[in-house]
Amino acid sequence: MKQLSILAAAVVLMMLVACADEAVAPENSDSVTQAPQAEATLPPAAAPATLPPPVISSDQPAVGDDVQAPPAMDEPITPWPASDFGYGVQIHGNATVGDPSFTADVVKNQLGLDWIKVQVQWWLVHPEPGVAQWFFYDSVVEQAKAFDLKLMVSIVGAPAWTRADGTENGPPDDYNLYADFLRELLNRYPGQINAVEVWNEQNLDREWTTTNGISPEDYVNFLSIAHQAIKSYDPNIIVISGALSPTALGNWVNFADDFEYLDRALAAGMLSYADCVGAHHNGYNIGPDVAAEDAPNTAKAATALFRGPFDDPRHLWSFKTTIDTYAAKVKAVDPAMKLCVTEFGWASTEGYSEHPEGFGFALDNTLQEQADYIVAAYQQMHDSGNVWLAFLFNFDFGNKGRGPTDDPVPYSIVDTQGIPRPAFGAIAAMEKVR
Repeated sequence: MKQLSILAAAVVLMMLVACADEAVAPENSDSVTQAPQAEATLPPAAAPATLPPPVISSDQPAVGDDVQAPPAMDEPITPWPASDFGYGVQIHGNATVGDPSFTADVVKNQLGLDWIKVQVQWWLVHPEPGVAQWFFYDSVVEQAKAFDLKLMVSIVGAPAWTRADGTENGPPDDYNLYADFLRELLNRYPGQINAVEVWNEQNLDREWTTTNGISPEDYVNFLSIAHQAIKSYDPNIIVISGALSPTALGNWVNFADDFEYLDRALAAGMLSYADCVGAHHNGYNIGPDVAAEDAPNTAKAATALFRGPFDDPRHLWSFKTTIDTYAAKVKAVDPAMKLCVTEFGWASTEGYSEHPEGFGFALDNTLQEQADYIVAAYQQMHDSGNVWLAFLFNFDFGNKGRGPTDDPVPYSIVDTQGIPRPAFGAIAAMEKVR
């Protein structure tokens, strides 16, 4: 019974750290047994903020305005070389918050990265049939192009009107509607989308609730339709399969074990419809080089408040074990296929007096450890030869979220005032070897 209790806690925690919705507040999940909150450590006297606080632009079209897409242009993208490693970061992709030009400038010219990731909420663009709200993303896409950044978009969130049950926690009933949206997006932004991630964490019911439950075979069918739509528009656009959420054993209704899910998706032919296999891992409170079975033997095991990786070592806690196992499974089917790690990072609450519910693990990571882990992870992925693109979660949710209790904020490399955390400088100084 103790083992089951630990497993249940692990599952709930896993769901908490899955990537947050950019347009609306993420739903709160029941907390795991929580570590005692550390005393607040106040930062030194604040220096002038490098990053400005977010602003809401007053000249955007009103929500609900039908913004017409420009005609498609014959402007194929330049392929990203198969031999090059791509250094990327997820940005707050809502163009009505902050200054997209400043964001792109910082990513390119201060952090020195190649790629940005934006999560595009389909339901936000089309809350109702015939309503088009592209202004949420127009400026972000435009500025990525202006600063010569490669852009990966993760397309999620089917509108309620595309699903018979009227919810937004699964794919459309007709998969062709998703393909239609992809074509609309690519036509609106010709030559500006370099990669598309097809859905997100589809081994969780909050992302893939259907009458068939969680089904890798259904997802592969969904991916095949999306792949055809993207490649018929421009064969140079990279198609990334939706990244799974690292989990423990599941019941295939609420969630499914990611290793078992990947096995079934591979058996169903997933690699025929992807240029890269999406992967996620947010590293809890152990470093990127620590295998799951080795966590109890690390120095941190003696001091950590959050005990998951140390008292119940499983793959879901370990960046290394999860990513290495994904790569091995994929290469067993296609030795040339690589992973695209579309979300990775470490959360730290140092400097904050509060933290998100269920994020006890973030209390165990200092800001310096956050910086060290991120740089080591980039280097580890590059050196492995198994990863093509890697996207840190995240750059600028810190001063665009709702404060320290907002799930993405402890992962951000800027704080709630927009002041860079140590990880910002560490990434800027990191050698980027393609």
